[in-house]
Amino acid sequence: MNSQSVLNISNELELLTGELAGMGGLVEDMLSDALSAVITYDVELALEVVDRDGQLDKLKAKVEHKIFDLIERRQLKGQDLRQALASMKVAVELRRIGGLSRSIAKRTSQLKDYERSDQTKSLARMGRLVSSQLKRVLDAYGVQDIESALDVRERDEEVDEFYNSIFRIMVTYMMEDGRKIGACAHFMFMAKKLERAGDHCSQIAEIIHYSVTGEYPAIERSKVDEL
Repeated sequence: MNSQSVLNISNELELLTGELAGMGGLVEDMLSDALSAVITYDVELALEVVDRDGQLDKLKAKVEHKIFDLIERRQLKGQDLRQALASMKVAVELRRIGGLSRSIAKRTSQLKDYERSDQTKSLARMGRLVSSQLKRVLDAYGVQDIESALDVRERDEEVDEFYNSIFRIMVTYMMEDGRKIGACAHFMFMAKKLERAGDHCSQIAEIIHYSVTGEYPAIERSKVDEL
């Protein structure tokens, strides 16, 4: 394999990373807008998020097609093959986060009569943390930064703590006022979706580690919900 071929493969992998960056940007917007829709009870914005789900599917299919084509056409091996496979795994994780964002957005219409409260603020804070995790891990993927990726993975514990806190708050509110059971159940559902989105950010962090080193990071703790 001559140097020109190596350069071309490198360029194609860079283009692939750019395609994933576009997909990641869409998912970031979906998550951010889904949370904004819930917090402000903006049903129109929520419907826009739901509609973007189809666009995300198309982007994922496009990325996967390019990956398969690149692997077959270039007969990738070693680090190049790992990077291509890692890109496919990242696309899957992004699709799942997009699906979770869609699920959150769909709850908006069912909360329009629910007063602004501490629960809403707690969900907003949790959402900002998960959104930050997503942005940081996508940035880490773009430059293959293992250190930043592992930091995102470590901070997943903070997301779990947010979820457990919101769960307890919701249970307390439901016990105090039965009329709030329905709304609180929706908030618990959305908090769980955010917790799952945080898990997928951690998965992307592990994929980055695999892409660079050929190995997944050691498992340091079991992923078990406290509640």
